Amino acid sequence: MRRMSIRFDAANAHWRAAPMPGFSSDQKDWLTRGGSLTAHLATLGAVIVRVTREAVARAWDDEYAALSITSRAPVWVREVVLSVDGTPFVAAHSVAPLAASVGAWQSMRCLRNRPLAELLYSDSSVARSALVSRRLNARHPLYRLASREIDTAAPHALVARRSVFERHGAPLMVTECMLPALWAYLASRARTQARPHDAREPGYDAPARAYPREHGRPLDHTTSRTHSAPRTPREGSC
Repeated sequence: MRRMSIRFDAANAHWRAAPMPGFSSDQKDWLTRGGSLTAHLATLGAVIVRVTREAVARAWDDEYAALSITSRAPVWVREVVLSVDGTPFVAAHSVAPLAASVGAWQSMRCLRNRPLAELLYSDSSVARSALVSRRLNARHPLYRLASREIDTAAPHALVARRSVFERHGAPLMVTECMLPALWAYLASRARTQARPHDAREPGYDAPARAYPREHGRPLDHTTSRTHSAPRTPREGSC
């Protein structure tokens, strides 16, 4: 995809395009993978979307500037947990200006338990800012949201990524926090794949494919063949 100028930028002093040097190789991989995170999770198992919150609220302190709104402007918030084979792997928080949630992004109100990716990756009018990432500690609201999905003691910090999607001039920011269970699963799979296998034996996995990266550069559109195009509801309806 060619580069473009997008009006919104998800980066700030804490959210950076280049993953931090202390991140593991798996973390750097998943924080910079292009395309739909839901589709990438589906390569690991059956993905279930569980909505935990949909409401009118205010943007977090590190969000309103990226959305070009004031700190007191109302927004529409959608929060979900993405589970793979019954285990929570990702806690996601999406936010759009309230006016956009009944305008350019009205379809996000109609998703129910379907992934947001159905809207984002099947519409050629959607552009995406560069992916940015950071560590989250207990002071960040997304850390507190994500820690509810961790069965064991929550780690000192979690890692997350975010980007802003733009449609007809309206922003929608999606922040995805990866949970410890994802890293544990990937580490376990890597150990299994490191054992010698005959390609004809059960349990053999082909070499991992290379995924495009989207950190550090915006995209002119996000259309992919991962999801079929959803029906766009008429204004005010679902």
